[in-house]
Amino acid sequence: MESKNVAKIILPEPTLRRLPWYLAYVRLLRSQRVEYVSSTQIAKEINVDASQIAKDLSFLNIKGKTRIGYEVDTLVSELADFLGFSIEHRAFMIGVGSLGSALIQDQGLLQYGLNIVAGFDIDPAVIGRSIRGVPVYSMDKLGMKQKELDTEIGVLAVPVEHAQDATDTMIACGLQAIWNFTPFRIKASSDIVIQNTSIYAHLAVMYNRLDDRHRFLK
Repeated sequence: MESKNVAKIILPEPTLRRLPWYLAYVRLLRSQRVEYVSSTQIAKEINVDASQIAKDLSFLNIKGKTRIGYEVDTLVSELADFLGFSIEHRAFMIGVGSLGSALIQDQGLLQYGLNIVAGFDIDPAVIGRSIRGVPVYSMDKLGMKQKELDTEIGVLAVPVEHAQDATDTMIACGLQAIWNFTPFRIKASSDIVIQNTSIYAHLAVMYNRLDDRHRFLK
């Protein structure tokens, strides 16, 4: 497989969302000691058209060899590097309730480059605790810890009514990207990177599709 170091480019969002699927599958192949994989094989496993896979990988200047396919080891390395998963990104967990605690304990995030180094909350019952070795501080320590730990990312999992205030605090303290797990659409200036991941929105879609299925089966 031919590949080149790719300067960071802005990909179409649908492509960017598919690349981690490819990475997860080829990592599985690598664990099984598979050396080569074709776009057709990947397509069968993740239900994406083979021509789309080839097009997506071409954005990264990744090309397979005729009748052989892509070299699995190189594909894993190229995808992980491009996606930023092979570099540590330090993050703060803002809101250490049930969801925040679960995210801190999720070892899988480390495989994708996200290292939650501290948690922050306003609840005296959790401040001062340690979750999987990650200390939990009061929100008024956020600015100090940001300078000390040189952290750019905040993972937001607070109650809806506190989402915007917590966002404003994070930005004022120097965080530059927010992974928002609340159902509230937080607002920030255009230089702040915001990624919304509303599990409740996905539940709504799933329930709606189930309702449609039930109506069809009746």
